[in-house]
Amino acid sequence: MKNYKLFAKTFSGLESVLADEIRAIGGKDIIPAKRGVGFSGDMALVYKANYTLRTALRILIGIQSFKAQNENQLYIAAKQVPWFDYLDIKQTFSVEATVNSQYFNHSHYVALRVKDAVVDAFREKTHKRPNVDTHAPDVKFNVHIDNDRVTLSLDSSVESLHLRGYRQSTGGAPLNECLAAGLILLSGWDMKTPFLDPMCGSGTLLIEASMISRHVPAGYHRKNWGFMRWLNYDAAMFGKIKAEENARMLMQPPVTVTGYDKAFSMVRTARMNAMMALADEHISIEKRDFFDISEEQPVAHIVTNPPYGERLEEGDMNTFCKEMGNILKRYYPGSVAWIIQSNEEAMKHFGLKPSRKIRLMNGPLLCKFYKFEVYKGTRRYGLQNDNI
Repeated sequence: MKNYKLFAKTFSGLESVLADEIRAIGGKDIIPAKRGVGFSGDMALVYKANYTLRTALRILIGIQSFKAQNENQLYIAAKQVPWFDYLDIKQTFSVEATVNSQYFNHSHYVALRVKDAVVDAFREKTHKRPNVDTHAPDVKFNVHIDNDRVTLSLDSSVESLHLRGYRQSTGGAPLNECLAAGLILLSGWDMKTPFLDPMCGSGTLLIEASMISRHVPAGYHRKNWGFMRWLNYDAAMFGKIKAEENARMLMQPPVTVTGYDKAFSMVRTARMNAMMALADEHISIEKRDFFDISEEQPVAHIVTNPPYGERLEEGDMNTFCKEMGNILKRYYPGSVAWIIQSNEEAMKHFGLKPSRKIRLMNGPLLCKFYKFEVYKGTRRYGLQNDNI
């Protein structure tokens, strides 16, 4: 079976986790890059990557690379690509571009020029043109320009892989599913210590934790991928891959997964999402205020996405972080808490020193993922910075 040059996109900060995931499913020639990981594999691995990778946003198959320093060079080189190998005249297509270049400033214009090259190549050969569909194309092409290096790829996912298929409702600031899974994997959860998200919102961290602990494939609830509309789609092969992965699932979780939220509307939303993920029997979600605690809590592996400065005033945020640290110190001895937060100034009021900090992007927000080891009594901490 033919091998391809592949690239999996992800969030900045999750490259190492994604590389580990790719290695685990048999990817070769693994090269972490900015916001993604390059690797190689056959079409079976393309299918498997789309179905199983938890931290990948999309899987790209390399078509061709060349150099261009202006729109004319881009158009001429793109027009020579054998688009007929990937697209039938009866199929719809779209082009998406990302640009980091001194020669090209607008990704939308780059996408338009490559689209023109595709259409003109077909028109010259067949006197017909394929139609463009930016919403639900049969085939989606990706253009990436790094300075003067242009890479054309086939998008095997089309819709972002964070769209798992289980989330029906969200709160005001939902956590992306791929990022949620990445936080859990980065935290090193042993899947033996009970998992807790005390500010669970719409429940994404809880559901991803439950799926990880039960070996539920990331794409288990999803119905469609881009490659299913390709002319060479092998339904039997994909069916076999899904059956093999699904056979690894556990009927019962090895550990408890629990979430709290002070808003009943969020508890209701989280429960609904857990039900859609077929995880409601494996996750306990309660209406409870994290700050309203009066007794010591069981040891837990805590991962949470509390409010950021964008949702609270600065003074309130400082107080919020201080009180959160106090609650952990007083009522969660023996636990480990991982907290993603964009307000670095407010975290100075936390009252606990992190043993680890990892830089991440949550959408447009630069965040840090803090690890706090909560010991009884006092302990000296050595800070480890991870500029992943």
